[in-house]
Amino acid sequence: MQGTVAAAGPRSALDPRARKAISAACIGNMLEWYDFGVYAFLAGAISAAFFPSGDPTASLLATFAAYGVGFLARPLGGAVIGRLGDRRGRKVALVLTLLMMALGTIGLGLLPTYAQIGIAAPVLLVTLRILQGIAAGGEWGASTAFIIEWAPEGRRGLFGSFQQVSTASGILLGSGVAALLTSLLSPEAMLAWGWRIPFLLGASLLVVGILIRRSVDETPVFEAEVQERKAAAAPSESGPRLGLRAFGFTIFWTVSYYMLLSYMPTFTQKFGALTASQALWSNTIGLVAMVLTVPVFGHLSDRIGRKPLLIASAVAAILLSYPLFRVVADGAGFLTVVAIQVVFGVIVALYSGPGPAAISEIFPSHLRSTWMSIGYTLAVAVFGGFAPFVATWLIAATGSALAPAVAYLIPMAAVTLAVLVRMPETGRARLA
Repeated sequence: MQGTVAAAGPRSALDPRARKAISAACIGNMLEWYDFGVYAFLAGAISAAFFPSGDPTASLLATFAAYGVGFLARPLGGAVIGRLGDRRGRKVALVLTLLMMALGTIGLGLLPTYAQIGIAAPVLLVTLRILQGIAAGGEWGASTAFIIEWAPEGRRGLFGSFQQVSTASGILLGSGVAALLTSLLSPEAMLAWGWRIPFLLGASLLVVGILIRRSVDETPVFEAEVQERKAAAAPSESGPRLGLRAFGFTIFWTVSYYMLLSYMPTFTQKFGALTASQALWSNTIGLVAMVLTVPVFGHLSDRIGRKPLLIASAVAAILLSYPLFRVVADGAGFLTVVAIQVVFGVIVALYSGPGPAAISEIFPSHLRSTWMSIGYTLAVAVFGGFAPFVATWLIAATGSALAPAVAYLIPMAAVTLAVLVRMPETGRARLA
């Protein structure tokens, strides 16, 4: 059962408990995604430290493969921690994910390199990425459900968008820290020890997130569902079907996110003639544009519906990806690349604004954390986490810098567009 199509009623004010709960979810989410995402921005240094090779492309492929392994672990985290969130509560799941991410991040920051312990170094690196992947898989669904269930009726689009703001803010923070260190430290210092600083900094910040999350209340929607659970067992046969819809909904979302944001520093540096520092700063500016516009589009979706914005994002990617990638690959200057990354950030924001509310509204409460997590994390694992790897491989296989846009981003946008056209509009539905 989904939310009913009856009007959601008057817009409610945000009470103090809800404000505290949503703030705690967003702060913890930001810190967790800082830790998970900073790996991509340090790919060059990590490849040299853990995957030494005479072929720089092979080394970079190995680094992005390890990056993708973390995403393969996310469905496991989504299923196990999502189930915990549906049975024991969203709050329990959210504290657990932060503890797991903190452990993985501390390990990465202190991990000996290949030169120090040999093959054990990349093996341990992959193991820690798997731990982080499990935590991230549980975090996304639990935090999204938590925020949406605390949001007032008629304002789920706006408050749900804060989940994406916090996620993007975490990645933005990681990009900014990496850019700052790359600007301040010599390339030799970054390779020797500078790459460790962002991980160790993130581990200390996570402690703050854990303390904040422990102090909040469980969502009223979950508490009400627990009270009703004994009276009548909730039907579960619709879970896989709704999870499949969430899977299709997420394909373009995750590919655009990791292709247009996480992978772009590598692409603009290799094909756009930017320095490492310029590539990271241009990516950071694109992330700022995304963070600033996500709430705008989330709020707009409460007024005009989710589907118009979601469809507009997919269509924009289909029409603009090829020409914009081509401009970068032709050697556009720094300011032109910045403008292009701002456009990419807005395209992603068009989807990420209404996205958390729209995907949450697919599910009733007793299925939301589990099946939303499974559908979302499976799509991320299959299509998003390996986007940098696929992009690097496509370029190597075809010899064309435009292959990632033509052979991956545009087709995935078309797949999700077909799913969006068939989805019901849920912007005015009551949250079940």
